[in-house]
Amino acid sequence: MQEARMLKRILIHGTIYVEPAGDKELKGWGVTSKEELLVKLREFEDVIAEAGRRATERGEIDKASNPIFCKLKDAYIAKDTKGLQDEIRHAFTHFTLSGRFSKQELASHQRLADFRYPIEWYPATRAMQRTFHLHVGPTNSGKTYHALQKLEAANSGIYAGPLRLLAHEVYTRFNAKGKPCSLITGEERRIPEGAKDTMKSCTVEMVPLNSKVDVAVIDEIQMIGDEERGWAWTQAVLGVQAKEVHLCGEVRTTDLIKKLCAMMGDKLIIHNYERLGKLQVMAKSLTSRHSERDGPSGKESTPVSKLEKGDAVILFSRMRIHAMKNAIEAHHRGKRCAIVYGSLPPETRAQQAALFNDPDNDYDFLVASNAVGMGLNLSIKRVILESVKRHNGTDFMTLPISEIKQIAGRAGRYKTARDAIEAGPIDVADSIPTKPTEPPVGLVTTFFKTDHEILSSAMSKEAAQMTTAGIFPPANVIERFAEYFPKSTPFSYVILRLHELGSLSSEFHLCQLKEQAAIADIIQEFDLTIRNRLIFLAAPVSLRDPGVVNVVKAFARCVSNNTGGHILNISELSLELLDEDPDTFTRQNEREMYVRSIERLHKNITLYLWLSYRFTGVFHSQALAFHIKGLVEEKIDLCLAKAEWQEKARIKAMKRNVELLNALSEDKGIINTASVDGPLEGNISEDSKESLESKTPLMDETSGNPRMYSDAQANSEAQSGRRDASDKKTGTLKIPLHPKLRGRHASP
Repeated sequence: MQEARMLKRILIHGTIYVEPAGDKELKGWGVTSKEELLVKLREFEDVIAEAGRRATERGEIDKASNPIFCKLKDAYIAKDTKGLQDEIRHAFTHFTLSGRFSKQELASHQRLADFRYPIEWYPATRAMQRTFHLHVGPTNSGKTYHALQKLEAANSGIYAGPLRLLAHEVYTRFNAKGKPCSLITGEERRIPEGAKDTMKSCTVEMVPLNSKVDVAVIDEIQMIGDEERGWAWTQAVLGVQAKEVHLCGEVRTTDLIKKLCAMMGDKLIIHNYERLGKLQVMAKSLTSRHSERDGPSGKESTPVSKLEKGDAVILFSRMRIHAMKNAIEAHHRGKRCAIVYGSLPPETRAQQAALFNDPDNDYDFLVASNAVGMGLNLSIKRVILESVKRHNGTDFMTLPISEIKQIAGRAGRYKTARDAIEAGPIDVADSIPTKPTEPPVGLVTTFFKTDHEILSSAMSKEAAQMTTAGIFPPANVIERFAEYFPKSTPFSYVILRLHELGSLSSEFHLCQLKEQAAIADIIQEFDLTIRNRLIFLAAPVSLRDPGVVNVVKAFARCVSNNTGGHILNISELSLELLDEDPDTFTRQNEREMYVRSIERLHKNITLYLWLSYRFTGVFHSQALAFHIKGLVEEKIDLCLAKAEWQEKARIKAMKRNVELLNALSEDKGIINTASVDGPLEGNISEDSKESLESKTPLMDETSGNPRMYSDAQANSEAQSGRRDASDKKTGTLKIPLHPKLRGRHASP
C-alpha cells in the first residue's frame, strides 16, 4: 500500500490551492473570502485523507467503493503530477460548488446531460426519408470509386473526408471535370467564381447540415468510433440532409450502421467489396533476430540492407523516421528516401508521396508513420513494420488489428507507379482499379521475428465489430449548463462536469476531452464569451508542441481585446524562423531542432487561418498568412531534402523503449492498474493524431451545425419525446506504472 500512502501525502502540496487567490478565483470556487477558502481546503484535505485511508487500510481502490482515490490514481498514472494537479483542481471545485445547488437545480443538471437520443438533435433531417449505401471492403477494393461515381452524377452533393488532402483532391478533380465544386475545410474556403455552388468538398467536421442535397459521400466511416473525432462522423450520419448517403469504410462498421439506420428509420443497402489485388504476409521477417535489442548474429545482414525498390518502412516516432531515412540513404548509395508523418504539412506529405511514386527518379524508398493509412495514393510493393508496438502517451501497446490491416493494405499498388503519378498523390479514386491478367501481390512483413508472429496473427483475424459511435454535447446545452455556475468558475470544470453527468444509450459514447480541458484553463484568464471559449476548444491545437501555450494565449488576448490580430504583430508566432538558413547550422542537433521549429510554425500559421474564418474582424491578415504558410512549406521541403538524422539515435531510442516495455510488463504494484471508463478502441500515437484533420470533439460554427452555433434553424435542439433509462457500456484498460516512473515521487 506504499503507493496509496504516497498519493495521500502529495495530494495538496504543490497545487494551485496553496497559492494566493484573488476575488475572481474565490467566486469561481463558490466562496466569499480567503478565510472561507482555507476552511474549505481543510475540509477537502480531510476528504482526501479519508480516501487514502480507505485505500490503505481497507484496500478500497475501485471506482465504486472509492471514486475519489480511483480518479486521482488514474490521473497520476496517466499524466504524472501534472495530471494529479488537474484532477485535484477539478475535485476541489466540485467539492466547493456541489453544496450550493438545490435538488431542483441538480435535477436540471441531469436533464441537460441526457444524451441518450442524439438522433433527435436533427428534426429537419428526421423529417426526410433517406437511403444509406454502406460500401465496405479492404484497401484497394474500389469502394470509394463507386461512391464518388454516384456523387459526380448528382446535381448537388457533399463529399466529407477525414483529411484536408482528400477534400482538396475531390475539389480539384471535380472542377477539372467541369463540375463546379467548393472547398470547405477548417482553415481554407474556395468558392468557384461565376458558378452556382452545387458541390461541396469538406473535411467531415465542416459538413453543412442545413443544406439539402441529392447525394452525400462520407469517407472512412470507421472513424465514427474514434475516441476524439468520432462525433464528427456521427453528426454527419445523423444530420446531413441528403436523399442518398454513401458511407465508405471497413467491414467492422456494418453492425453499428445497421443499428443507427434502424434508429433513424432510414433504408440501408450494403455493398461488399473484395480487394482487387492479393495481399499476403511474407514467410518471415527481414532478419531472424527477435527484436532490435538482439545484435546481428554471425554474418547476418541488417534489415536496412535487405530493403528493395518500392519498400515502405513504417515507424511510430518522428526522430526514428528521420534516422531511418538517413540509414537507408547511407546504405543504398545514390538512392533517396521519401518520408511521410503526421506533423508534416499535408502539402508536404503529398509532395513526398509524389516523389516516391515517380518511377523515373531516385526516390526508391519510403519511410513513414501510420499517417500512410489514409489519404495518400502510394505505389508500395512491400510494407515493412519496424515494430508492431507503439507508445500511446501512457504505455506501450500492440497495434490493434484494424490498424495493422489498414497499414498493410497500402501494399500492392507497385504495378501502377506510372498510373499513380499521373493520377496524383492523393488517395481518392478517379477511376476504378481493374484486375490485370496477373494481379499484383502486396507484401507485408516486419524487421524482426517477434513482431512477425504478431503481424501474422493479426492478418489472419477479423477486427471486432464496432459497438458505439462518438457524440459530443451540443453547444447550446453547454451554454445553458454553464449558466448554473458563477461566471468565474473554471470553464474546464464546467465541461468536465457535464461529461461526468452525461447519460448515454448503448449505441453511443462521449468523445474524450484530452486537451480541451487544458486549453480551457489556458484561456481562462481572458474575458471571453462561452461561445468564443467553445470555438477555441474546437481549434486544431496540440499542446505537445513547445510554445503553443503562448501562441494560444496570444490569440485569445486578441479576441478578448477585439484588436491586435495582424499576423505580423503576434510575436509568439516566431516568424523570424523564416530568415534562418539551415545550411549555416554546423551541428546535427541544430538542424533537427530547426526542422521541428519550422513544423510548429506551420501549425501555428494554420491555427491563425482557422481562427481567421471565425473571428474575421480580429485576424484580418488572411492573405498574408496564406503567403507565409507557403513560404514555410517551401522551407520544410528544403530541410527534408537535406536532412541527415543519426541512426545511432534511432537505435538508442528503440533499445530504451524495449527495456521500458519489458520493465512495465513485470510491474505488479497496487497502483499499477488503472480503470479507465469508456470505449478504449482507437489509434493513438505520436503521429496518428497529427495525421488526422483535427482531434477536437467540439463542433464548428461555420459547418452549419445546429447543435453548436444556430438557435432557431431547421435542425435546432429537439431533446423531447420519450426518455428511457439506459446505461453506457464501459471498457477497462490496464495501465502499468513502473517504479522508474513513480520513483521520484515515492517517499523513502
